[in-house]
Amino acid sequence: MNNSENKVFLGRQPILDRNQSIVGYELLFRSADTLHANVEGYSNVDSFVISNVLSTFGIHEVLGKHLGFINVAGELLMSDLLEILPVEKTVIEILETVAVTDALLQRCRELKARGFTLALDDNLYHPDYEPLYEIVDIVKIDVLQTSTDSLQQMVKILGNRGLTLLAEKVETIEQYHYCLELGFDLFQGYYFARPAVLNKRKIDVSGVALLKLLELVCKDAEIAEIEEAFKHNANLTYNLLRLVNSVVIGMKEKIRTLRHALVVLGMQQLKRWIQLALFASDKTGIVGNPLLETAATRGRLMENLVGRMKGEFLGRDYSDIAFMAGVLSLIDVLLGIPMPEILNQLNLDEEVRLAILERKGPLGSLLLLTEKLETMDFAEVALLLDQYHCNLAVLVDAQLEAIDWTNCLDEAF
Repeated sequence: MNNSENKVFLGRQPILDRNQSIVGYELLFRSADTLHANVEGYSNVDSFVISNVLSTFGIHEVLGKHLGFINVAGELLMSDLLEILPVEKTVIEILETVAVTDALLQRCRELKARGFTLALDDNLYHPDYEPLYEIVDIVKIDVLQTSTDSLQQMVKILGNRGLTLLAEKVETIEQYHYCLELGFDLFQGYYFARPAVLNKRKIDVSGVALLKLLELVCKDAEIAEIEEAFKHNANLTYNLLRLVNSVVIGMKEKIRTLRHALVVLGMQQLKRWIQLALFASDKTGIVGNPLLETAATRGRLMENLVGRMKGEFLGRDYSDIAFMAGVLSLIDVLLGIPMPEILNQLNLDEEVRLAILERKGPLGSLLLLTEKLETMDFAEVALLLDQYHCNLAVLVDAQLEAIDWTNCLDEAF
């Protein structure tokens, strides 16, 4: 894919269900030329978004198995351009600025008849929206801009209509639990990746085993020592064999021993699997697991970027440590243990430690760039790109490859 002519930032904000599994992403595409402009004033912004989803980026590449929530307003809502979007992947968000008219209601009925899912964006209950409530499937409510009393009242009124209620701008786990108790069905935001007040807690058996394995691999232990660690956990051995079968294509020889599997896989792939497996559970694979998807995409993006950048990343192989820094940057959220305490158990490269703990050094700045991209702080992303003398087309190509790679990981877990 050649994006050299496109100066477009891609943002994806996760939308989770009541089990905290990802069901979709709200997509935001922002031209680099409009970072400091009033984008809402551009009449072609929505058309710009859709044309980029379909032509430049590819909706399946951006979304994988998830739904895409796309804002539409004004002329685009009435145009035929919407109908080229795949109905099974698309949720059309009707902006709060759209006036409720007979023409709007008729258009919404047409889109519903074609199979589209419709959502009202940033909605505050008002009697004027009553006709729309009869048509749409989802109502999104900004929990930061709505008082507690109003929020409770809206949930009470709308919850009895068979509508799916989505709480957006959920920033903390406490807000998530509050909205969950109120009766919301979907939740939008990165609250799952923000640590609460961390207290030391016991890691489960599989987590302990994986941390031990990661420690052994990081310090280049002998293969016999690594093999022994696997032997103490049958589930890990089974998963290792599954991983070998999914990663190594076209093998004629069957894997007969644990050691053979370790040799075939190689230490680099083993290390990466251990890091990602920390985030996987018995109940949840990678697709739909928000921490795992975020960590995997973050690590792969950092790996991709160091492969495309020069300057600070010359002179040694940064790919492996960049991947590790990205993946492990969320491990404190996963385990509920302060990051320094976790890293003290691992024999990590000092640059990785500095990046994860303080966001310092070349890797630290790169990690910060990936985090700013996740939160759609495109102005900060642009500044960090300038720091590395990296253009936006390079970032987008690296980002799309990382998303696609993450979408393909589920088979290995």
